[in-house]
Amino acid sequence: MRLIQHKKEAYWFYRFVSLGYDDYINPFFWNESMRAEALELAQLDRQDLQVVDVGAGSGFTTEGIVEKVNAQSVTMLDQSPHQLGNANKKSALHDCQKLQGDAEDLPFPTDTFDRYVSAGSIEYWPEPQRAIAEAYRVIKPGGIALIIGPLQRRNSLARWLSNTWMLFPTDDEYTRWYKQAGFSNIQKVYVAPNWYQDETNQYAIAIAGVKPAAGESPIKLEPKQEDVGEAMTPARWLAFSYRFVVGTVAGAFFVPIAMYRTLQEKLQRLRR
Repeated sequence: MRLIQHKKEAYWFYRFVSLGYDDYINPFFWNESMRAEALELAQLDRQDLQVVDVGAGSGFTTEGIVEKVNAQSVTMLDQSPHQLGNANKKSALHDCQKLQGDAEDLPFPTDTFDRYVSAGSIEYWPEPQRAIAEAYRVIKPGGIALIIGPLQRRNSLARWLSNTWMLFPTDDEYTRWYKQAGFSNIQKVYVAPNWYQDETNQYAIAIAGVKPAAGESPIKLEPKQEDVGEAMTPARWLAFSYRFVVGTVAGAFFVPIAMYRTLQEKLQRLRR
């Protein structure tokens, strides 16, 4: 697994990232036009739909959901209390239920929601297949599960940095995880910020599938790989510290690159 693709490391990563996430990080990687295009796949066509946003963070994606669905019908779940604290400050999200929880072990009964949405969270899941099986479990028959996440980079340096940092799956992996979880009618769209110009390598994917029948996912999984309740021995502290520090440094390289390319793209538009 990648260095921040662990629950404890991701928790502490967002303990610090949450301080400037909405203002200085998110706008360069995930914007309103990308959000609107991706959310089309969720078919948010009724105000009373019961929707869960998993890995909701500070609520940027949730803000797009509540434009179509009553906020009282939306549940936000994230493992970071610091990011959920940011969401609490947003008036549009005041009426959403907010829970701290694990994407791979959702605290909801089977067949609960009409829609499942997760944006920018899969990167941190130790076991993506387990989390997607959970998405299947908690939605009702005929419900739709939508996941938005990054795609593996082809440039060797970018791929090395991204794979050191967190999970960047391939297009085929997303499709395989959905099919193995039991979803049907799988659809995809590709989204990217304006600064991203690589036509040979898609930036991010939005993938949605329909739950064909009631009950749990048909896939059989081994016991969970990570237990966040395990005691932190000296060896575990050392491994945690290494993964957290090196993974954070690798991730930090992407922010100035995105800032530079955003400025470059804006200057090019002004010259036209």
